[in-house]
Amino acid sequence: MSLPIVLITGQLLTDAVWQPLLDAWGDREVIVADNRSDDTIEGFAQRLLDEAPPKFILIAHAMGGFVAFEVMRRAPGRVAKLALISTLASADGPAQTARRQGYIDLVEKGQFDQVVEERIPILFPEEKRGDARLLGIARQMAADTGADTFLAQQRAIMARIDSRPRLGEIAVPTLLIWGEKDGITSRAHHDEILDAIPGARLEVVAGAGHLPTVEAPEVVLPLLTEFVDQ
Repeated sequence: MSLPIVLITGQLLTDAVWQPLLDAWGDREVIVADNRSDDTIEGFAQRLLDEAPPKFILIAHAMGGFVAFEVMRRAPGRVAKLALISTLASADGPAQTARRQGYIDLVEKGQFDQVVEERIPILFPEEKRGDARLLGIARQMAADTGADTFLAQQRAIMARIDSRPRLGEIAVPTLLIWGEKDGITSRAHHDEILDAIPGARLEVVAGAGHLPTVEAPEVVLPLLTEFVDQ
């Protein structure tokens, strides 16, 4: 019997980012963790653990990766396998903090709708920024998230700790997936995780940006299916 799968995603993102997986994995026990109800990474992680089965496979995307690292610190024995997509282990540096403060400023000026427009150039490669389907998904996820939840997520992200010192303690099979044209996380971010977690492997998705599950499901879905089944 296959283990349950828990999915946790990031800021301004909803279940829609997992839709290709949810459609394909209809015969599996798949739980989408809550990324809306807390304003600390620790709170998100504890809520995930409180609501998850005793043992599960964890697949985390973006801010969800920050939550996943906290889950691994709190309850490493409950996670059988770990997949990390488009994430990083370090805390924010000055450039990231300044960008996030810019988003907060927009929201406080009543310009929440502008936040997603500001993010499009870092979410998607240049050649995809005219793709009506992808832009529609990004804008709808932002609208469904809303300004208040966005600000809570932002507070959580800005206050997160540096997870790098304890990556070496992760002792479960770990898969990293990164879109080679991601404008938020870099190859260096993923190499840092890859080098620190024993036995981890990295798969690079050609031509994809920050949302490879919806940009290239034909690549990501088989990778994740093989990983959870092997």
